[in-house]
Amino acid sequence: MMLISSPQMHDLWFEKTLILVCQHDEDGAMGVVINREGSITVDQVMDNLQSDPDQLPSNDPTDDPTWWGGPVGTGTGFVLWRGKVEDDEGWNVAPDVAVSPSVERLVQLIQTKSAFHLCLGYAGWGPGQLDEEIKRGSWLAVDIDSSLVFDAPLSDRYDLALASLGLTSSTVWMQPIDE
Repeated sequence: MMLISSPQMHDLWFEKTLILVCQHDEDGAMGVVINREGSITVDQVMDNLQSDPDQLPSNDPTDDPTWWGGPVGTGTGFVLWRGKVEDDEGWNVAPDVAVSPSVERLVQLIQTKSAFHLCLGYAGWGPGQLDEEIKRGSWLAVDIDSSLVFDAPLSDRYDLALASLGLTSSTVWMQPIDE
């Protein structure tokens, strides 16, 4: 599922955000924001990881920007790609959308010149917290649309997600919790 923040939410972190939920169970929930650009590039992340430069093709366009995934664990990265995770390396959040915190997966995607996005940080909720926030009007839930996740411009994703429900920011009123 994806979460659309209430148009009335004026929280510094989550105003007009679209979150791809990776896990939601009795222990809590976590997801990554998929409509905000991060402040560093994939190259800078790889440099910070001190990856072996010989592992990466020299002509690879890893200067792509990262995405800001959320305010929790900002030193943690999650790579999103069209495909499937193997074993326990992450989550298959939709039939064609995979998410993994694996550095090895990131390196493999770079080496094979596969399309991917790298989110730094995540959004997290304690047990029952997300369900309560949805009940109170902070979030709308919508099915995952891989074309929105991978193809739509970041600046359009929030409005496109609302439009998938037949809504616009001006036609929906939800009272979010005080953040």
